[in-house]
Amino acid sequence: MSAEGEEPGSGSYDSKCVFCRISNNQESDSELLHSDEELACFRDIRPGAPHHYLVVPKKHVGNCKTLTSDHVQLVQNMVEVGKNVLQKNNVTHLEDTRFGFHWPPFCSISHLHLHVLAPASQLGFLSRMIYRLNSYWFITADQLLERLQANLPAS
Repeated sequence: MSAEGEEPGSGSYDSKCVFCRISNNQESDSELLHSDEELACFRDIRPGAPHHYLVVPKKHVGNCKTLTSDHVQLVQNMVEVGKNVLQKNNVTHLEDTRFGFHWPPFCSISHLHLHVLAPASQLGFLSRMIYRLNSYWFITADQLLERLQANLPAS
């Protein structure tokens, strides 16, 4: 099942997708920091900051380019989960954070995932490039929400 060609709202489970497996407790070496009916959160295996988490839908959703205005609430919920996990991990300075998505084709995994990084001021040189604001490969959660709410094309 290809995430690229899949309907964004299909809500399926893809056993070949590592994020589907992690979020549904099918990977024994991954610890879920948050899990509810809709979303899961876990640590990034290659952290770019002292706190680097991924928030993913439990059901397979393609990358951020496949989203529509119907997904605004999903993205908002992902951001809220990210903030809550940061606060549970004693990150109180939420102004020094970065929430965002890699813009296709710059996605390593084609399952929607929000990068939650803190403190953003402690990103290393390479991480500052990978999670760079106003780049063509990384879009903040706020920028994605603006696009979705304005029904802008995914180009």
